Amino acid sequence: MTGWQPSLGAWIIQNNVQFRVWSPTTRSIDLMVQRPETPPSVLPLQPSGDGYFTGTFPDIQTGTRYQFRINGGHSYPDPASRFQPEGVHGPSQVVDPSLFHWTDANWTGLRMEDLILYELHVGTFTPAGTFNGVREKLKALQDLGITAVELLPVADFPGNRNWGYDGVDLFAPARCYGTPDELRHLVNEAHALNIGVILDVVYNHLGPEGAYLGAFSPYYFSSRHKSPWGDAINFDDEYCRHARHFFIENALHWIHEYHIDGLRLDATHAMVDDSPTHFLKELAQKVHASLPKKRNVLLIAEDDRNQAQLILPTDRGGYGLDGVWADDFHHQVRCLLAGDDEGYFQDFTGNIEDLAKTIRQGWFYTGQNSVFRKRARGTSTEGISLQKFVHCIQNHDQVGNRAMGDRLHFEVDLASFRAASALLLLSPATPLLFMGQEWGASTPFCFFTDHPEALGKAVTKGRRNEFRQFKAFSQPDAILSIPDPQALATFVSSKLNWEERHRQPHAGILGLYRDLIKLRKTEPALQGKLTSSLELEALGKNILAVKRKAADNSSLLVVACLKGQERIIMGTHSATQPPLGKRWDLLWTTEDAHFTDTPSGPLVTIEKENITLDFQGSCTVLFRAITPKPK
Repeated sequence: MTGWQPSLGAWIIQNNVQFRVWSPTTRSIDLMVQRPETPPSVLPLQPSGDGYFTGTFPDIQTGTRYQFRINGGHSYPDPASRFQPEGVHGPSQVVDPSLFHWTDANWTGLRMEDLILYELHVGTFTPAGTFNGVREKLKALQDLGITAVELLPVADFPGNRNWGYDGVDLFAPARCYGTPDELRHLVNEAHALNIGVILDVVYNHLGPEGAYLGAFSPYYFSSRHKSPWGDAINFDDEYCRHARHFFIENALHWIHEYHIDGLRLDATHAMVDDSPTHFLKELAQKVHASLPKKRNVLLIAEDDRNQAQLILPTDRGGYGLDGVWADDFHHQVRCLLAGDDEGYFQDFTGNIEDLAKTIRQGWFYTGQNSVFRKRARGTSTEGISLQKFVHCIQNHDQVGNRAMGDRLHFEVDLASFRAASALLLLSPATPLLFMGQEWGASTPFCFFTDHPEALGKAVTKGRRNEFRQFKAFSQPDAILSIPDPQALATFVSSKLNWEERHRQPHAGILGLYRDLIKLRKTEPALQGKLTSSLELEALGKNILAVKRKAADNSSLLVVACLKGQERIIMGTHSATQPPLGKRWDLLWTTEDAHFTDTPSGPLVTIEKENITLDFQGSCTVLFRAITPKPK
């Protein structure tokens, strides 16, 4: 934990346990120490300035459970609790992170240019649904070739199943996933396999049940701004300095106590801050200042505004974040392949020219008017590395926020899915895969919760009402077909079936993903950071050419036919011209026999080194530039 020490919660100092909590409108706070078969010990905390209460005690052991009693009345969990073994309403537990034996001293972290992200939900990734379950599958992820797993939020939430965005104990790993040390064990072993771990964190709201921050201070939230969940987190109102400190402390806690390699910051567009220094900028500065020189940690925003300020360096007026989720690529692909045109999809054409523009810019909207939002959206991306943009064809939102939790390949043919997968992994943006995507998983990923009955009924009703605006669910009977988030069966149905990876068509898709990732990691033409090495051209109604060139002039050409039947004469297009003195050599297609048991690749005709491709359906073709042998 070099460069940082905790300042909130409970932590060990020279065989003592120090407690510190912020509660500026409170008269007194008592530490209620729970020991087996005895009444709680009452240990007063002392005011220590700025609304904080502090106490240091020598006779409290690691594993001791405790609560904070406010003004001699109700007792609550520690807002910075490191573990909630009995759930979000129960006592907190003293945890000593120094007892874990780390073996990752030589691990230095991640760089955006090396990222191949794999997003997973701990509870549904394996049958066990635990940190240990994820750890047991790390070798399979290493074999796949990904460079980092991205865990959906693990901060403790009410009940035993949840996506994680209802978290209320932001410092405590969810007890249904395992203990703090089991999460540390997962991270440590991932590093041993050269896999980084990025954690999804939520700093824009707390869940609807078990959130006790408001009991300690009304100033964690502010009515100055509203969010989709009510009053916004207080980043710019009275006492905001302490609220900001709480969330920055949380980020530092994950990074230092768990060796987490990066944070995916959920819905940063909902983090409203009108102060001179935006919270995100302060967060980035303090995270990076806390790190030793040899260690790199990434901060990636999820933000639908297409604001370049998020990822510009501070000396160019930016916040200094390392990357941003850019969903425009997903939306263009989805429109093209599946024909989606409702909700925010109405802003996208899905035509090949717009898809090419999206790949070239990182996102599509750079200031144009959005019909869906009824305002201008986005800013220019000029001068920004495309590797700062995270692209996907599936993620937890874009699957789980569909009514039935259906994955892309449930609605389009597998040939189109394979073709789009190749385009994603051979394009310059940072790719993100969603768990099971690499083998075309047959299981959905549904929205699920485990709230008490009254809240649960409201959640179910609200979830189903969300979809009344869509044509497919305009009738009452159709609404009732949407899985009940509260039903255990909805959660169980979302668990991956790992056995199917060994059967067709899943095995072929898995082989394709392995080959694509290997190419991305080894081909010089796919390593370039500059857009000058990238050329894109629409070759037909549904065909896109992407040419990548390395500094040594080695080149790859991707020709992606995403649907339909078309003929392309490559010599008639600029982007398909090989480098001077070279010719294109066909490497493979996504419809080769080792990727599918029903191959339907294009007919390739070569006449005087001019190549014609007759596509019979969806397929991506990959060429490498080679020097012709002398005749």
